[in-house]
Amino acid sequence: FVQPGRLALITYGPCEGKMCTIVDIVDQKRVVVDGPESLTGVKRHLMPVSRLSLTDFRVDIQRGAREKTLKTALAKDDIMKKWSETAWAKKIAAQKVRSEMNDFDRYKLMMAKKRRAKAVKKTIKK
Repeated sequence: FVQPGRLALITYGPCEGKMCTIVDIVDQKRVVVDGPESLTGVKRHLMPVSRLSLTDFRVDIQRGAREKTLKTALAKDDIMKKWSETAWAKKIAAQKVRSEMNDFDRYKLMMAKKRRAKAVKKTIKK
């Protein structure tokens, strides 16, 4: 549900791929989100709900909570740590690592895969 305190992933725009928290609901299609900026790099701004992917995590805050209140609530419940342990967050992190690989890193990965495949074939043959 779209509700204050809901953790969300931004899927489009300049902050794409960053986590934010819904702070206030403007209408059915728009919400006010906040990072807080010191944790996630997202400033408080208005955003359409269609550009967010809601997660299962929720912080207990009031509507229109200040950044300091939000930061303490996130720290108290350890929400960002819980998020980083989910499969979704791990998948996003892996995609980021792969996208930042240079040519030599891709070559090393290819050779490691070949060595692993060769070892698997060898053990299956026995």
